Amino acid sequence: MRQIGAYMTNLSTQREKYPIVEVIWIDAEEIGEIGWNDPSEIIADASADCPVVHSVGYVVFESDSHISLIRSWHSGGLSTVEKIPKGFIRSIKPL
Repeated sequence: MRQIGAYMTNLSTQREKYPIVEVIWIDAEEIGEIGWNDPSEIIADASADCPVVHSVGYVVFESDSHISLIRSWHSGGLSTVEKIPKGFIRSIKPL
């Protein structure tokens, strides 16, 4: 398992510690509006494929259950963390 410690400070050394990857994954989706929905529209949408998502970022954590990416960082902080369940992932490609 990889886990981020203090803030990243030097890109050249952090690239090895926190590799950049592209993760292609299938996202869960909820369809419909708040309240009641037209049954024929909801049933028609139910058979549509779930969205395919392409995420690129630094791997700051990885386990059997999920991978965590950040997209941006500077000496004072990190961007938000995107946690993707391993069961949703179709591929992970090092960049």
